[in-house]
Amino acid sequence: MSVETIRVSEIFGPTIQGEGALIGLPTVFVRTGGCDYRCSWCDSLYAVDSAFRDQWLPMSVEAIWQEVTKLSGGNPLTVSLSGGNPAIQPLRPLIELGHSKGYRFALETQGSVAQNWFRDLDVLVLSPKPPSSGMHTDWDQVDNCVRLSAGGPEIALKVVIFDDVDYAFAREVGQRYPYIPLYLQPGNHTPPPSEDEDARIDIDGVMDRMHWLVDKVTVDRWFAPRVLPQLHVLLWGNKRGV
Repeated sequence: MSVETIRVSEIFGPTIQGEGALIGLPTVFVRTGGCDYRCSWCDSLYAVDSAFRDQWLPMSVEAIWQEVTKLSGGNPLTVSLSGGNPAIQPLRPLIELGHSKGYRFALETQGSVAQNWFRDLDVLVLSPKPPSSGMHTDWDQVDNCVRLSAGGPEIALKVVIFDDVDYAFAREVGQRYPYIPLYLQPGNHTPPPSEDEDARIDIDGVMDRMHWLVDKVTVDRWFAPRVLPQLHVLLWGNKRGV
């Protein structure tokens, strides 16, 4: 049994993955607490900011797995590891345990921390943060993430886009990693709720940005990426636990 604990912000599901390479796929989410970034438009600040750390439970692998099993009814499905930045947590024992039960694991990270256990994942989504986030991307670290996952999971890239500067950043990502599938999604400006209540979002604004992004890639004849909305935002706003 693992003696290390994992800081957990919330475990919920089953629901569907709302974005990126696995959009629409039924999943249980294990959202870890803590992050090395502070993005200006973060939609899960409760799992990022240390002001919320008293809400993050230090859980054993066995306790996490008991909750995942209860939520999934013991039926193997995909477990999405999110955050915060889940790459800063000791997740290998959880992945190994879940694999022994027939479950699959997907993880999304900005690519700022590379781990040897990335190779044990089934899907790795690297989501380097664009200029609008206020963060700086260390491309050497993103390269390390790609290198350490070689021969293991399916790899995809995802970039959130708010404006022309972000779009140019996404083009750079596509040029750096032309062999990795790339997903683009319009950003959601609405700040997240501090509690579990639903948060109203500007649907018209999100869809206007979606139309703008579709027009950008088609006019530029940039046919490599897939352009998708955040499906969970359209369905539930910024409500936690869905």
